[in-house]
Amino acid sequence: MKTATLNNGITMPMLGFGVYQIAPEQTEAAVIGALQNGYRLIDTAAAYMNEEAVGRAVKQSGVSRDDVFITTKLWVQDAGEAAAAKALDVSLQKLGLDYVDLYLIHQPYGDIHGAWRAMEAALKAGKIRAIGVSNFHPDRVADLIAHHDTVPAVNQIELHPFYQRETEVAFHREYGILTQSWASFAEGQNDIFKHPVLSAIAAEHGKSVAQVILRWLNQRGVAVIPKSVTLARVIENAQIFDFELNAQEMAQIAALDTGKSLFFDHRDPERVKWLSGWKIHD
Repeated sequence: MKTATLNNGITMPMLGFGVYQIAPEQTEAAVIGALQNGYRLIDTAAAYMNEEAVGRAVKQSGVSRDDVFITTKLWVQDAGEAAAAKALDVSLQKLGLDYVDLYLIHQPYGDIHGAWRAMEAALKAGKIRAIGVSNFHPDRVADLIAHHDTVPAVNQIELHPFYQRETEVAFHREYGILTQSWASFAEGQNDIFKHPVLSAIAAEHGKSVAQVILRWLNQRGVAVIPKSVTLARVIENAQIFDFELNAQEMAQIAALDTGKSLFFDHRDPERVKWLSGWKIHD
């Protein structure tokens, strides 16, 4: 499994297994299947409501905890210093773990500075091995860096062939932040799995469109966390390290960029209000 060295020196797999929108009753089996087929990074979040199932799966997989990289995330409702410290403890309890490998601020809203202070403290206490953010535009990342000692290790953002975020990827690279993609397959939009350009490249390599997309992202230095509840696809998604896209193929995929999100703009006032009002607990 290919890894990256984060800006605090720890290593993280460039390919992981995401559990967003997997129902809790399906999560345990899906994670066990991923771990038993070579995955070593599992990405969850408090807002996904399946941390407990992830924790059970890690224990039952037969894979040593020390060999598994676990990511979870702080929801907007718990931004703030005291609230974030409590939310981390709740996540650890649900996961049944003494520490998580990566803890992310899930959305760039609320008291993110208070949350970051709590996360820095937890980092020093050994409850977290690395801290980062998700869905932060460069100005929000720069604001966080300017007011704290710890530079985010990771920024997890929407990134796929139709929204390639080259400016953000370059910004992250400048500050030693690893870019991680969510919605790598654009959640199937624009008929991505039958796209003529991607399909032609896939046929040339004897690979699937999904494998081509994941390989393209990794070759750009972007980490990926594809999700599936179908074991055959989970296994297929991991088979991306035995081929390489050439410069022409990379350029063909680059030409697919629309420069726009397929989901929503994190700077849209209505979206900010909607996400900020979403409660995951009493």
